[in-house]
Amino acid sequence: MTQAKILAFAGSSRKESWNRKVLNVAVQGARDAGAEVTVVNLGEFPMPIYDADWHEANGVPENMLKLRELMMAANGLLIASPEYNASITPLLKNTLDWLSQSVDGASGSAPYANKIGALVGASNGAFGTIRALPHVSYILSNLGVFMLPVLAVPVVSQAFDAAGNMTNERTRNMVTGLGARLARTIEKLA
Repeated sequence: MTQAKILAFAGSSRKESWNRKVLNVAVQGARDAGAEVTVVNLGEFPMPIYDADWHEANGVPENMLKLRELMMAANGLLIASPEYNASITPLLKNTLDWLSQSVDGASGSAPYANKIGALVGASNGAFGTIRALPHVSYILSNLGVFMLPVLAVPVVSQAFDAAGNMTNERTRNMVTGLGARLARTIEKLA
């Protein structure tokens, strides 16, 4: 079987992002299942808003190339997506758009091809991010990623203690379970 090598990131760059906290719980589940996980903060890979004219005039941003290299080395994606107005965040959408561009003759689908992906999202609302996650899943599957079912974490502020530990056992089991399921699925299918 192939070892799961997962690139993990959240669609938020906020310092105290709930989605990054939830992502860390899912990452632990993947690691416990034997996966090698690289976690990145998209805030450390700033890119201009995608614009085809800018792209033609300037090429691709250096940060896109760095992130693309990390993505190409992975066989799985673990993404935590916040919800902005019932949809995907601008940061996450822009990142996915840039990564889908061709580079030096290599297809824009290359970073996504043959990947298995898992999505989790968290918010303080009663629905979690269940309205945004299907949008993100559709984008990724359209780019060639085989997507697992999504997981939304509602009322996330009540799931963690003051030290940042996820104390809601049911929620923690679901989130770590998603990370573990991603790792096991990659090992079986990759």
